[in-house]
Amino acid sequence: MRLLSPAKINLHLRVGKTGADGFHPLMSWFCTVGMFDTIEMTRSDGREISLDCDRPEVPRDETNLIVRAGRATSEESRAARGAKIHLTKKIPIGGGLGGGSSNAATSLRGFNEIWDLRLTSSDMAQIATRLGSDVSFFLYGPSSVCTGRGEFVLPIDRPRARWVVLVFPNISMATPRVYRRFDEMNLGSAEAIEQQPIWKNWTGLRADELLPLLVNDLEAPAFDLCPELGRLRENLEQSLGRIVRMSGSGSTLFTLADEQAQAERIADRIAGDSFTAKAVELCPLTSA
Repeated sequence: MRLLSPAKINLHLRVGKTGADGFHPLMSWFCTVGMFDTIEMTRSDGREISLDCDRPEVPRDETNLIVRAGRATSEESRAARGAKIHLTKKIPIGGGLGGGSSNAATSLRGFNEIWDLRLTSSDMAQIATRLGSDVSFFLYGPSSVCTGRGEFVLPIDRPRARWVVLVFPNISMATPRVYRRFDEMNLGSAEAIEQQPIWKNWTGLRADELLPLLVNDLEAPAFDLCPELGRLRENLEQSLGRIVRMSGSGSTLFTLADEQAQAERIADRIAGDSFTAKAVELCPLTSA
């Protein structure tokens, strides 16, 4: 079985202070983007879940969410099963694009199929919650508002702005470090995550109307940790004359466009030696 695992961006991300459970509550508008990892899996005899990857830095053991998803799915079905998996990575690691979480959700569907488990969407969502905060979104997508730790997912309309220019600096940001700096800077408020926009109004806006409304509360700590990333964002905004945001905990930056030709012109214009830029579809309806 061959499955495509999409990347995501956080168009809008508000983060609260750490709760009693040790996690930060959030309210975020997640959207898939037209960039995909590929997961190939086959059922195997025995109980081993064997993972291979074309990127040597990707772990193959239980620290990988694909392996954890397989074990959790096997436990849910109360029968040990085996699988052989090959992962081909196209989504940058440490870029705030949710590649690991997407791999987990995509593999959940795959395990359900190859093992003929007949788990419901609700069953898989319960497993996803145990794997990580962003995993549940990828079971719903392509445009959803996520709250709680990310496990409560409300699908909404896709944005009218249909294209995004992704900027990939040669920088990797560790999510735990960004959240620690967020806490050290005493950022976050309950009001920020409780007062949601009227999403049906936001989804109908053109790119130049939507961009000024978007916020990412993790930009301040990320740019404090990595001033180079903050300077790049400022330089891009000055060069383009348009707003540039960061996805998740970084380091990927983005700006929106209404049409493919506009997005491709922006990507060509800002291509640089220290980063790459790519125009991709926002919330693609097709899987490739």
